[in-house]
Amino acid sequence: MRIGELAQTTGVDVETIRYYEKTGLLPSPPRQANGYRDYGAHHGERLTFIRHCRALDMPLAEIGRLLDFTNQPEADCGDINRLVDNQLARVRARLKSLRTLEQQLAALRARCRTGQVAADCGILHALVAAAHGEAGEAP
Repeated sequence: MRIGELAQTTGVDVETIRYYEKTGLLPSPPRQANGYRDYGAHHGERLTFIRHCRALDMPLAEIGRLLDFTNQPEADCGDINRLVDNQLARVRARLKSLRTLEQQLAALRARCRTGQVAADCGILHALVAAAHGEAGEAP
């Protein structure tokens, strides 16, 4: 199949497929006599695997390591567990950061409960004061 068909089948953009080939995540397919790439079912399976890992927000380098394990079925899976544990730790850290962000936005929103003119907006006043503080100026 050609790259457009592979993209449509897997839901992966054509440019992304080319990038994965360039970085070695996806093996280069053989070329047809007319020079077009000729992708097989294994390319689609590998792209689907990569896409699923990306949906789990895994970095490409770690996806590459996981793909290496698919070619070594007898290898110990301890490293795979560590990869997933590390990803889980990153996700948990991001969740903590997002909860902090949520609290900051809620506190900011609480500064302006009713509709009023922008000159009296507590949110704008807080943001301006924070900007002055970051610039080293007194609010």
